[in-house]
Amino acid sequence: MADNEQRGFEDLECYKLALNVAYEAYQVAQRLPSEEKYNLADQLRRAAASITLNIAEGYGRYHYLDSLRFYYIARGSLNEVLSAFITCDTVRLLSGELPEQRELCHTALRTLNGYIRYVRGQRQGHQEYGDRAVREDSPEYAVTPEPTIDD
Repeated sequence: MADNEQRGFEDLECYKLALNVAYEAYQVAQRLPSEEKYNLADQLRRAAASITLNIAEGYGRYHYLDSLRFYYIARGSLNEVLSAFITCDTVRLLSGELPEQRELCHTALRTLNGYIRYVRGQRQGHQEYGDRAVREDSPEYAVTPEPTIDD
């Protein structure tokens, strides 16, 4: 197999960086005080896992607009992890700051944004399905008056 040939999402640089972010997030979550075990630590782990899972799912989609939707979710989760690292620093939940973890998040964001630009430019599936995004109809809600004491 040639060096420049990709086998799957595991070979994407943004996925590799996301795995590094997830590793760091899990390490930080383990070091958080016990009162944060079910709060920030849990949220940090879930957001970190969401990054890699959404990159993988987006890679498995055929139409580029469908793929992009998952990459955008991954980007949101990556920002969520970055925010958790910033929160840990700001409220001093750990001894020492997390500059390396924060820089890793920024690098991962730049790389993921670059991949998003690449996918947008490729427009895979465009010929077969066009440019229209798939959307569901908005639900209709009926507003009923609240009962009064006299009713």
